[in-house]
Amino acid sequence: MSRDNILHRVRTAIGRSAGQEPEAPPPPLLKIPEVSMDRRIELFSAALEKLSGQAHIAGSQEEAHRVVASLIEGKSAVASNAPYLRECSVTSLPGVFTGYTDGAELREACAQSDVGLTSADYILADTGSLVMLASPEEARLVSLLPPVHIAVVPRERILTGLDELFTLLPNPAERTSSMVLITGSSRTADIEQILIKGVHGPRMVHAVIV
Repeated sequence: MSRDNILHRVRTAIGRSAGQEPEAPPPPLLKIPEVSMDRRIELFSAALEKLSGQAHIAGSQEEAHRVVASLIEGKSAVASNAPYLRECSVTSLPGVFTGYTDGAELREACAQSDVGLTSADYILADTGSLVMLASPEEARLVSLLPPVHIAVVPRERILTGLDELFTLLPNPAERTSSMVLITGSSRTADIEQILIKGVHGPRMVHAVIV
């Protein structure tokens, strides 16, 4: 059966003729459930902990500072240039290095550090995901290269899920060269289904919700 004959049958079956312009696609069906902020925090914490991550709830920026200090005690850390980290005085903690603008210097710092400190543009309650938009303030290496990733995020950035994210950010490419959704620690499994953590990124993810 010829290609033209096959296509003719397909067009006939769907009621179209040759050369007919297709109809405009339907609008996306985005559903944003009504979920209180306290419930969003509960859902996010539960989802992250199922992925072997850990959520910490801080009642203030000062408390977030103390939480991060306890998590990085005795370790070296590299921090992104996110303004929120400075607001929480995280960048002034002992052992934290920040302010990198040169790519090679940042890469070397991330390779040598035990912990990467970032904020996050959004977090998704239903999957426990961190949404990271690459920018000079939030370089991707900081969340990907050190073996431990700690994200400090204000609670107002918690979204219900992907539908709400794409309502706020329908075309991420207009804002960033890269949008990464980090859902728990890096993990992979070979053909024998042996789970290995930390192959393509951090072995541990902490989220400090302020």
